[in-house]
Amino acid sequence: MGARFVTPVVATGLAAAVLAAHGAAGSHVQNLTAKLTTAQEVGASVKAPAAGGTFKAKLDGAKLTWSLAFKGLTGRATAAHIHLGKKGVSGPVAVPLCAPCKKGAHGTATVSAAVAAALGKGRAYANVHTAKNPNGEIRGQVEGGTPTPSPSATPSPSTGGTEGSDSSGGGGYDYGY
Repeated sequence: MGARFVTPVVATGLAAAVLAAHGAAGSHVQNLTAKLTTAQEVGASVKAPAAGGTFKAKLDGAKLTWSLAFKGLTGRATAAHIHLGKKGVSGPVAVPLCAPCKKGAHGTATVSAAVAAALGKGRAYANVHTAKNPNGEIRGQVEGGTPTPSPSATPSPSTGGTEGSDSSGGGGYDYGY
């Protein structure tokens, strides 16, 4: 009788320990977005009334999978970056996105823990630069939602292993332009 009583308790404790360890080792996915406008640019009056864009990203640990869409720029997008900085404040480049950039640009980048924290706390912005506006033509503060468990860190009920990650390469977003 003692074995029947102890076994479920031990099994429950072991399962809890395994789940806690797995959760601590697993990463969280954070969906990030930014609406880019000329009005958010700092320090210069940008005259591009039709310019706008969107930045969408998924942050899974240190891996950033992103997509960028824009329209109505005064010319070719010479570069786009993620900069560190609060709303209304200019800051240094943290993640180069593309140069030159085309509509529907997308990719992946590895970011430091400090950059990941800034992205999750609204202390970073996406910026698209043009020849006419080399300091930035459209800008948008990156906002994130509540982190959710990463699909790659979720145990598979059938095998006990891990599920694969999304293979879309960041190209699965609806660019809306």
